[in-house]
Amino acid sequence: MIKAIKVDSIGGQLPQLSYQKIAPQVVKVRVSVDLPEDVRCDDWRIRILPAFQPTFHWAPHLTPSDNHIIAQHVFRAPMMMLTDQRKQLVIIPDVDLLNSTLARDWYMDMDATKNQLTLGRSLAQVGEHVLFKRKSGNIYTRGKFEFAFYVLAFDDREVADNPFRRPLAFYWKNWGAGLFDKGEPISGDMETYVRHSYHWAFQSWVKQVWQSFEINGKKVGAPTFIVNTTQSPNYPGKTNEREFRSIWNQAWFSSLRSASGLYRFAKRTGDQELLDKANLTKELALSYPKKEGFFYGLIGTEMEETIAGEGDKKSARSKGWEHYYWGNSNRNPYTWDARKSPFHLLDMSWTALLMLRWYNELEKDPRLLAYAEDYAKSLLEVQSADGFFPGWLDVETLKPLAHLNDSPESALSVTFLLTLYRMTQKEEYKVAALRAMQAIMKEIIPNGRWEDFETYWSCSRVGAEDWVGKKVLRNDMYKQNNFSMFWTAEALLECYQTTKAKPYLKIGQRTLDELLMTQAAWQPHFIPIKALGGFGVMNADGEWNDARQSLFAELIIRYGKELKQREYLQRGLAALRASFIMMYCPENPDTKAQWEEAWPFFGKEDYGFMMENYGHGGETNAKGLGIGEFTIYDWGNGAAAEAYNRILDHYGADFLQGRGL
Repeated sequence: MIKAIKVDSIGGQLPQLSYQKIAPQVVKVRVSVDLPEDVRCDDWRIRILPAFQPTFHWAPHLTPSDNHIIAQHVFRAPMMMLTDQRKQLVIIPDVDLLNSTLARDWYMDMDATKNQLTLGRSLAQVGEHVLFKRKSGNIYTRGKFEFAFYVLAFDDREVADNPFRRPLAFYWKNWGAGLFDKGEPISGDMETYVRHSYHWAFQSWVKQVWQSFEINGKKVGAPTFIVNTTQSPNYPGKTNEREFRSIWNQAWFSSLRSASGLYRFAKRTGDQELLDKANLTKELALSYPKKEGFFYGLIGTEMEETIAGEGDKKSARSKGWEHYYWGNSNRNPYTWDARKSPFHLLDMSWTALLMLRWYNELEKDPRLLAYAEDYAKSLLEVQSADGFFPGWLDVETLKPLAHLNDSPESALSVTFLLTLYRMTQKEEYKVAALRAMQAIMKEIIPNGRWEDFETYWSCSRVGAEDWVGKKVLRNDMYKQNNFSMFWTAEALLECYQTTKAKPYLKIGQRTLDELLMTQAAWQPHFIPIKALGGFGVMNADGEWNDARQSLFAELIIRYGKELKQREYLQRGLAALRASFIMMYCPENPDTKAQWEEAWPFFGKEDYGFMMENYGHGGETNAKGLGIGEFTIYDWGNGAAAEAYNRILDHYGADFLQGRGL
């Protein structure tokens, strides 16, 4: 399947190639040369030219120009793949060699226009948020220069059905499973981390985190959206609130989701105070005002700037909950002002789904079902003729806006509607859901068009002006976000369980596997905290151990149970365990050291503080670079605790300990 492998010389010498057959469809290629003296070489490359014309391309990161590279910072399960309807070529760097040599300059590149895959060594620098470019100045010391990679080649129908399964299985067997069996990324009882989360939020940081107030005479409450290191009880300076004080029910930051986990924990431990807090958050969710069934996604407070003294920096402070307003997520194409942001159907479908799950699993509060069904009726009215649900609605006219009206965000509405169908047996909900799923299966999955609000309108805005709905030609890939893959894989499993039609399960597994291509399946030497099981976000950002892994964990386990595949069960548990890795606490000594490098004033009062991810900016080191500065309770420690409590209730303590896999 390979027409040629072209290797650059280095220091005037041409490296030698050797080949070792590892398995019937796997060959390991080694490259080596002895350097008699130090050599400066800004960019050394191996170019692999396929012997066929692929129709499908995959790589972990975008390289939209010849100046861009896939730096090793995003080597979570590094590989590149090309396929047609039968043939598949997969190239996997030898990460054992990368680790043993402590290299920091490995990279990959995929140029679909030239039908060429590249492996190489070059220093990297962050360009756009977050893409990588070559950086000059690389020097190789005299002695043996080594590089190695694996070639996987397949020729059968399975290539077209699911190009991801066999490369994923190869990676997990060779790297992930062994680390998991040794107790990576964490071992022991995760309950300790859950208790740290709740002690932090409701005791040691309670004044900064817990918000309690009244709406129309009704007492409500929830943890605030975000706090940062300047709000630590141990911080010696002036507090500065990083963003406007608020409480969200949004696809990321869901106070209702976190409250459901708190409810489970409080019931299990008999903690009435925490149970009361969980119920106050439920009351807040039910208080969000509606417009013809559609409802707001956040409640915020007015902010003001303060100055402590002459020469001091300005800092932000909330005016308090007597100055509240309703709004929607400002992660959208239209405005950063939450008060002016449009209704986001994704956020509403997620909140309504959580209400149904609360009703089904926690308590039969009829208000939850009524609130969700009121929304469902309005949701059906805006479904388009092609089956998709719109992305955003104008907050005044309730008319669809211009973006994401045919996106995989519709998948979350599918899961919501099927859940409501099972509860009510009203056929219109099932019919609408399956129609939307057919649209996604036809338009999104075969093309890898995983575009959603986070893909373009959060921190990584590269391509927002000219990539939306279009492939990056050089890579033959869309800018992709794995959140979309999760919603779709979950919706397909719901479709299968509702209809028992096997194609939903088959395509669902394919979608899940594409999601798992973004999961870390080894432990890199350049990531100074545990990484196994953690997730990245998209093919144009830098995160490790992102908080979404707590949301993904149970879905991976559910597929493992359904398909009777141990790999999925291990991956799901690894994702759940990785959900606690970023926490500042004694149980995470590597992470704790990084927090204290960045914020030396941290102490025991801060146990439970947890950044949502690591290495977000595309750079890390052992001195705290990449550790972050804030905690989003609903997308961090509170979310991780919710996932643990939910999975504990569903599968039991023995399963969480890895027994009986």
